[in-house]
Amino acid sequence: MLFRRLYYYSKPFIPRPIRLAVRAAHAKRVLKDCGDIWPVTPGSGRAPVGWPGWLEGKKFAVVLTHDVEGKSGLERVRPLAELEMSLGFRSCFNFIPEGDYVVPAKLRWWLTDNGFEVGVHDLKHDGHLFDSRKVFRERAKRINHYLQSWKATGFRSGFMLNELEWLHDLNIRYDCSTFDTDPFEPQPEGWHTIFPFWISKPQALAGSGEECAGKSGGEGNGAGMERPGAGYVELPYTLPQDSTLFLLLGEQTPDIWLRKLDWIAENGGMALVNVHPDYLRFDGEPLSNRTYPVAHYRQLLEHIRDYHGKSMWQVLPRQAAEYSSRLALRAAARPPKRICMVAYSHYETDGRVTRYAEALAERGDYVDVVALKRSPQEPAEEKVGNVHLYKLQSRVGKRERSPLAVLFPVLQFLLRATVWVARRHNRRAYDVLHIHNMPDFLVFAAAYPKLTGAKVILDIHDIVPEFYGNKFEGGAPSRMVSMLKAVERVCAGMADRVIVSNDLWLEKYATRTGANGKCSVFINNVDTRLFKPCATKREDDKVIILFPGGLQWHQGLDIALRAFKKVSQEMGNAEFHIYGDGIMKPELVKMAKELGFNGNVRFFDPVRMTDIARVMANADLGVVPKRADSFGNEAYSTKIMEFMAVGVPVVVSNTKIDRFYFDDSVVRFFTSGDHDTLAEAMIELLRNERMRREMAGRALTYVARNSWENRKVAYLNLVDSLCVYTAPLPRPLPGTEARANGACSEGVPEEQRR
Repeated sequence: MLFRRLYYYSKPFIPRPIRLAVRAAHAKRVLKDCGDIWPVTPGSGRAPVGWPGWLEGKKFAVVLTHDVEGKSGLERVRPLAELEMSLGFRSCFNFIPEGDYVVPAKLRWWLTDNGFEVGVHDLKHDGHLFDSRKVFRERAKRINHYLQSWKATGFRSGFMLNELEWLHDLNIRYDCSTFDTDPFEPQPEGWHTIFPFWISKPQALAGSGEECAGKSGGEGNGAGMERPGAGYVELPYTLPQDSTLFLLLGEQTPDIWLRKLDWIAENGGMALVNVHPDYLRFDGEPLSNRTYPVAHYRQLLEHIRDYHGKSMWQVLPRQAAEYSSRLALRAAARPPKRICMVAYSHYETDGRVTRYAEALAERGDYVDVVALKRSPQEPAEEKVGNVHLYKLQSRVGKRERSPLAVLFPVLQFLLRATVWVARRHNRRAYDVLHIHNMPDFLVFAAAYPKLTGAKVILDIHDIVPEFYGNKFEGGAPSRMVSMLKAVERVCAGMADRVIVSNDLWLEKYATRTGANGKCSVFINNVDTRLFKPCATKREDDKVIILFPGGLQWHQGLDIALRAFKKVSQEMGNAEFHIYGDGIMKPELVKMAKELGFNGNVRFFDPVRMTDIARVMANADLGVVPKRADSFGNEAYSTKIMEFMAVGVPVVVSNTKIDRFYFDDSVVRFFTSGDHDTLAEAMIELLRNERMRREMAGRALTYVARNSWENRKVAYLNLVDSLCVYTAPLPRPLPGTEARANGACSEGVPEEQRR
């Protein structure tokens, strides 16, 4: 963005050929980074909620506009208009009121008499209209003068610079200063929609007695247009500008225009193009690197006429704005956001990260995820659905046994992530960075974007001091734990919002970090699109007991192995399958051999979320044997609700956290740390089919109330609350936050929950 602004402000000092060459080289570099969102952005074809379609049953709309930048463009206005009339089209010509030329009144009258429209293009077209609020207010008075004098109702700023809230100072009915996607503009953040949208005037302004847009009189184009409320319609251009295609990128044909137009027609949107008369080369004019053949534009018009003549509604921009403003249902505009997530984990197996990323991508936001490779052979980047995944380094396992062994690769990842995020943000700025612990200090990967205005969410999957103390200090207080608490406070201060993964940790974390007022709770709600009941594919007579997850001491897998010894003696066809990795894995494998298991305890490596869902659905019983005298006493286990979602009963340790969220109607509790009561619980459920069936049914009801589908709206609202120009999303249905024995996590700021 800085490069682009410097380019425009340097116009008086650098010769045009040099500026054009520099900008063209820059544009081609930008294209390499943005090929996935230009000229078509995924999700931009979705119609607004309540969109009834175009007038007269037309499939899509075509709007032609022209910005006249200089004297050469002024000379080509009439020939261009005559070309369009010969093909059956009309357009809008936008003139600069105080630019390098004077607009003859006779030319404006000739255009309107022949069915064309006249609009105002900036004031001076010098790049300074939005330098400050004061400058804009002063220039708005002059712009309003020309709007009234020319009987114009539409506006477009120079260089597509815009501050849409400021435009309420103008007496306009529509604006054309934005686009669906155009990363080559000085403000490259598009609105990612091919439909018109409404920009409401804030109530404080609308009721202040100021003249509202559309009340400037009853004369001229579109005069007397009625609509509820105050504001204006935004008409984004959706076909690439001619200058971008033919002068910057050097395209030799209008094929990109034609392909994008066909896609817009297929999705029922608005094909709005901006063609500059200054850059057209009519027959007989000399060759120049500043112009392109008018035949390219003629070919676009002929393609529209010949292939879409019966299905398209060719209108002037004021007519498109008038129709849009009259709609009974107008969705407030919400520009898609650019989100970056950083997680020291494997994206494919981290359900918490994937749920967030997919929810944002599904609604049309652009999402980058920075994560780990599972093996050096994996690609450094790939696209998973609509999420862009970048893997910066490898982490084969989770078996680090010393603090330094843990710290070194994390610091290496932090350095790489910080550099990667800064470079990416500098090219196209992120709106929000969502940083996942562990560790907390990964939040400093967002330092540069934070300094430039981006918002930061810190997501506390696990509270680090307790986790570290349990893993390396045996749970006892230590100097290192005290230092980690100090780091925790600093990291919380860096974040604009903090997400904590369960209610028990909320007060503890908020109190000791001073983050009261900016903390929200989001437990690991299950994704029911992925985890759901399905018919078993097994045809054997085995009884499968399953544990999927991290193999850490607090998970209590050694307790489960001792319990399974008794189960296997009672039920000879039982098998215990363990999916996961962690520091305890070698000891657990050794322990299984010492207990004399002969193939009926099997260890598997971690698998992708889609695969583990199928594995869990094919099990007969799930087990979550966490220790209540350790970190596990307050660490929420996502796997419990995942078992419940696939219809598999689960035996759960009687920990504080699990008693908080579940009760005996949906899970079978056992005394934590006691392998005998665990064995008894497993045998009881495996032998009592009716108990399993009834428990599974109640568990599915619980899951329906507490699924991610019912919670993701709260997360999307949290992201939107950090950004400007957002529209509130609908609130969750009453009762969807409830847990089986009371209220579940609210997912809203702490002060609102009290």
